[in-house]
Amino acid sequence: MPPVNRLYSELRSKGLEVRLVSFREDAAMVKRTAAERGYAAPVLIDRSGDVTGISYGVFGPPTAYVIDRQGRLVARMVGDRDWTKPAVKSLLLELLKQPAK
Repeated sequence: MPPVNRLYSELRSKGLEVRLVSFREDAAMVKRTAAERGYAAPVLIDRSGDVTGISYGVFGPPTAYVIDRQGRLVARMVGDRDWTKPAVKSLLLELLKQPAK
């Protein structure tokens, strides 16, 4: 998560939004873990897993969704990704140039 934290911290002022979602986990444990690991982005908790699993098709972490300013799904990635690649930052910067919805 450190690379995601860095991207979020760096691009937040340009409009990048990041939400970390935990599902089927104890809320107190998630909050403690997020604090210990220094997550910069807000952590949302789906206790039952219904929203993440049924609505979005997420059944195993990590899954990342990239959504543009018009609310369109640009990419869905399952599994670990290298968020330090220059192409990732370039894609995000291009998307952030779009006018907001």
